[in-house]
Amino acid sequence: MADYTLAFSESAKGWTSFFSYVPDWMIGLNNRFYSFSGGNLYEHNSDNVARNNFYGQQYTTQVTTIFNESPIENKLFKTIALQGDDSWDVTINSDIQTSGNINQSWFTKKEQAFFAFIRNSGTVPVGDEQLSQRSVQGISRSSSFTGTSGSRVVNFALSVNIGSNISIGDYLYSARSPYTSLVLAGQVTNVEIDKPSGINRITFDDTIGGATTPLDQDEYYAYVKDSVAESTGILGHYATVFLENDNTNATELFAVESELFKSFP
Repeated sequence: MADYTLAFSESAKGWTSFFSYVPDWMIGLNNRFYSFSGGNLYEHNSDNVARNNFYGQQYTTQVTTIFNESPIENKLFKTIALQGDDSWDVTINSDIQTSGNINQSWFTKKEQAFFAFIRNSGTVPVGDEQLSQRSVQGISRSSSFTGTSGSRVVNFALSVNIGSNISIGDYLYSARSPYTSLVLAGQVTNVEIDKPSGINRITFDDTIGGATTPLDQDEYYAYVKDSVAESTGILGHYATVFLENDNTNATELFAVESELFKSFP
């Protein structure tokens, strides 16, 4: 476990911050704060040095907060808005779903706030805990399976509605009889629906990492949207939000907000 220096605020009457540096000695003199490390003397809060640089090592600013409104209700956290003068890297964890993330560069400044959609950082192939989430959409059992390596084609009966939500780049999963376990089949490269011409099929690349080529003609298929391209958000009763900023200049953060709505299974 890492060592920290813990700061107490007289005005707040509480412990307010953890600092990454661990000095040998600290002292205040003439409204200045000094510390000693390795026999060297350092002046803190100086205007001519990079922020978060202690004893020659650069650190980042980190803040952790919790969204816990209506804790007994299951909610979908969709966005993050930052009231401040800079965007941050954001990681979100909930009690139900795997973590979501927002890269610092994904934020857009709107009405003096930095705004971005939460991207789910689920793995490919998805873990068992993700298969029950709304980002996984079932299709049906196939009527036939053809094609060659890298360009497999799965055909469905004309009565099957593949749906308009499936897109190129989505991940296709299949399950062999008795249809109890989904495995990654590949990544969708084409969707063709022309029922008057007898066409109702999906083409996919089965050579991507982690994919297992389907073997049976009547396997069950489902698809998962790309977690970065689709802002499905994070599902949970509460969310723990971790923010990190590597700016070496003074940065202010006033508030962290999230747009959310109640989940109805």
